[in-house]
Amino acid sequence: MSSGQAALPDREPALTITQVAERTGLSPDTLRYYEKAGLIERVGRTTGNQRRYAAADLAWLEFLLRLRATGMSIAGMQRYAALRAAGDTTVAERLALLRAHRAELADRIRTLRRNASALDTKIQTYEALLAADEEDDAP
Repeated sequence: MSSGQAALPDREPALTITQVAERTGLSPDTLRYYEKAGLIERVGRTTGNQRRYAAADLAWLEFLLRLRATGMSIAGMQRYAALRAAGDTTVAERLALLRAHRAELADRIRTLRRNASALDTKIQTYEALLAADEEDDAP
């Protein structure tokens, strides 16, 4: 184990908040906010009260980032995190929440594809206009 890293009870190497920030792209302030907001459970601490993140914490953060990147609100993420923390009795509720979010994502993807198609049409129109202008300018 490298110096400055505490060992967790299950012998996983622990990551500092700075290391987790570097790996996730989240700032240390955002990581602290996520903990206060209930998005992540209180992480392990050293005897000096410094946060130490386990591999499981990092995996959970990566999933939260996927939820956020797909447009889930902080409130939705908090609801999911609370259900997860409540244990296996909430699996059906978590599944329903994820299915609803996936359906919303599919709708947004369809809308984005329609918008991209409209942009492609406009681009083709302008490219054709420029090509015609170039032909007119040819000697």
